Parts: sequence; structure tokens; C-alpha cells
Amino acid sequence: MEHSNKSDALGQGVIIFVYLAVLTALEFFIAIALNAVALMIVVALVKAGLVMYYYMHIYKLNEEPGEDRHTLEFKTGTNRIGLWLFLLSDSFVFGGLAVARFNLLGLTRPELAQVLGLAITTILLVSSFFMNRAETSLKHGDNKAFLTGTMITMVLGAAFFLIVVLVEWHTVPLIADPVLALFGEPKGVEPLTPSSGVVGAIFFMMTGMHAFHVLTGLIFLFVVWNNGRRGLYSTEKYWAVEAAAVYWHFVDVVWIFFYPALYLIGKLI
Repeated sequence: MEHSNKSDALGQGVIIFVYLAVLTALEFFIAIALNAVALMIVVALVKAGLVMYYYMHIYKLNEEPGEDRHTLEFKTGTNRIGLWLFLLSDSFVFGGLAVARFNLLGLTRPELAQVLGLAITTILLVSSFFMNRAETSLKHGDNKAFLTGTMITMVLGAAFFLIVVLVEWHTVPLIADPVLALFGEPKGVEPLTPSSGVVGAIFFMMTGMHAFHVLTGLIFLFVVWNNGRRGLYSTEKYWAVEAAAVYWHFVDVVWIFFYPALYLIGKLI
């Protein structure tokens, strides 16, 4: 839903983020207190729907691009369809990983620090919030706010990536051990490795594929940030920014489902 007024558009982004924050807290409470899988799935679907509709602008696929193939409107419309077809094909990869997780592990899960999982999920949701603000600001002619919002998004995305790779993968024990202890991981828990049987394979495939998309998203964001710094976008010509934002929010949507699948659903193995 588009807003001609900048403050209204930014305000909508805030409201959606508050909804996402409340739903994430509710999801964590359901997992800790009730362990109700069906409710967690419903919450994840609602969160994904909010991100896709309001942050990823899926409703724009219904816009008529016009018949003149040489107009910017027509080219943007066809580019938008192409991007969503790519995301649809990519979602089958992530969907296959989710199916494999439940097929092989059932209603059990790895012993991971749940509070750390909540923390990195929060980081990614906040990054989507700032990316929405950056895109919205550019649409309304505020290039400075676009650059600031995109830079904050990149910093948060890099933080998410580094925590997963350095801490959750336990690649640097000097960093991983104190961080995991801080977030409540019990002492003596053997860190997962790719060779830790089925559990390790599923964990590293899911987080590895997602981390790869986070990394490519960061590269994409840096490109549009650099182009914005050079003044290459305008209120009419900003398709690259929309594409980068939609891709980043897609990465967020994937994690909305991966987070409960890895950290919340099921009993400890």
C-alpha cells in the first residue's frame, strides 16, 4: 500500500515493525511455555505475510505496466515479475531444507542457545525495518536518509552473519564460548559440526544456505548504497533499490521460518 506522504509511509513501517516485534516475543513465549507447534507455525505465517505485503510490496505485481515497452514503468513492471519468479524458485531450495529438517529430525531440535537465536532474529528484523525506511525515504526524495538507513541495514546484516559464522558455527572458540555462555548455553554442550550426524548436516545446510544469501544481500546493498552516494537514483528511477530491498526482506522471511524450526520447535535431541 503506497502513501504519497513521507511521514505516513515511514509511520506504516514503524507499525509493521511493532507487530513483528510483538509476534516474535509471542512466538518465543509459546515455545518456552507451551511448546505448541501449530501456534508457532501460525505466528510465523502471519509474520511472513506482513513482511511480504508491506515491506516487499507483493501487491505491486497487480499493477498494470502499460503497453509501451519503452517506458520506465513497463520495464520496472517486467523486472519486478522477474525478481519475484527468481525468489519463488529460490524459495523451493529453502522449502526443501525445511522439509528435510522435519523429515529427518521430526519434533526434536538441536541444543542451541534459544536466547541467542532470539537475539539474532531481532537483529535481522530490525535490519528489515531500516531497509524499509531507506527505500521509503528514497522514494520521497530523501537521499541522505536512504544512505543512512541502508548503512544501518548493512551493519546489522553483517552482525547477523558474523554471529552465525563465528559463534553458532563455533569457528572461533575464543569468541564463541563466552558469547554462548552469556546467552545461557549450558556448560559441556558439544558444539555442532558438519560431521555431527544428521543434526549437524541439517543445521549447517540450513544456516549455511541462509548465511550465503545474507552475504549476497550485503553485497547487493553495498552496490545500491554506493550508487546512491553517487546520486544515481531519483524518485522516479529507483528500481535497483527496490530490488535490493525486496531481496533483503526475502532473506528475512526465510529466517522467520528457519528460526522456529531450529531454535524453538520440538524437544532437545
